[in-house]
Amino acid sequence: MAPGWPQLAERSIVRVGVVCPYAFDAHGGVQDQVARIVGWLQSSGHEAWAVAPGSGGPEGTRHVGRFVSVRANRSRAPISLNPMVVKRVAAAVDDADVVHIHEPFMPLVSLAATLADTPPKVGTFHADPSRVVRGLYRGGGWLLRRVARRLVVTTAVSRVAADAVGRLTAPIIVPNGVDLTAYASEQDRIPGRVLFIGRDDRRKGLEVLLEAWHRVRERHPEATLHVIGVDRGDGAGGVSFLGRVSEERKHAELGRAAVLVAPNTGGESFGIVVLEGLASGCAVVASDLAAFRSVAGEAAAYVDVGDSAELGSEISAILESSARRSAMAVAGVERSQRFGREPVLGGYLAAYEAAVSGA
Repeated sequence: MAPGWPQLAERSIVRVGVVCPYAFDAHGGVQDQVARIVGWLQSSGHEAWAVAPGSGGPEGTRHVGRFVSVRANRSRAPISLNPMVVKRVAAAVDDADVVHIHEPFMPLVSLAATLADTPPKVGTFHADPSRVVRGLYRGGGWLLRRVARRLVVTTAVSRVAADAVGRLTAPIIVPNGVDLTAYASEQDRIPGRVLFIGRDDRRKGLEVLLEAWHRVRERHPEATLHVIGVDRGDGAGGVSFLGRVSEERKHAELGRAAVLVAPNTGGESFGIVVLEGLASGCAVVASDLAAFRSVAGEAAAYVDVGDSAELGSEISAILESSARRSAMAVAGVERSQRFGREPVLGGYLAAYEAAVSGA
């Protein structure tokens, strides 16, 4: 262990620099988790700060420069490609006891943190990479394994994410988490209300849901679909596009919806929206993706990816049965408990301890 990096057990306050490759100025699952981890650490008495490009982020974020939006994994990633961030990242984490790097291979902020001569490092892998990236992992495995060895401890948010880098390192599973206290499972639900939460990206499956919605309305003319995260103006056939909303509004919508639908078409390594639906007491209908099953288990209903006919039939069947909705709500809330603050933060604190001890 390098001098000046004390064992965590010897300190009442742990200093953690949490590195995010993506700018907080744009919404994304990794940014959400980094902000949550920083907040949980701070509220637990530790000193923690995020390191990221851009200008947003939780209180105390150390910004390292501007970002650009590039296409990645069938979406867009707000990252920095400026070589100047290399020195800035190293300086931003130099006073930490441990550095927690999310997506350690992602240029340039996270990769710079991984390669820097800094305090002990924990790396967390989030993504289910595209076929092209997996090919790069295989072809450049010898180099990436050398990079991965800079991390004392590696974690992944799911088995899907862990398998993606299984040739390069052996991550411990620490799942994404949510603040369960923010999700009330007993609210004034509207029996015919269906909810979608996601960006207007093809892989989020909104088009599949809109095609299925015609079938739902044929059987349930009173049903309504609220779409969070997408703004397409006025909707038709009971569809309301709400655009970006506050966390408070999102939680309120989750509390009123009978069904949460996650019709994603692929590229998912976890499924935070699925977890939010479970924690809120919604009946969850999701595409049959390994990542979604790892979160919801038997508490959700699954349909084949991209099958709008099956999706419409499943939504309709759940709307028709209050008993089934109630049973799914109970199972979902119970399932969500394994993704709360205590198990997730506890997993990362153990990883930090192992990193400092093994450095």
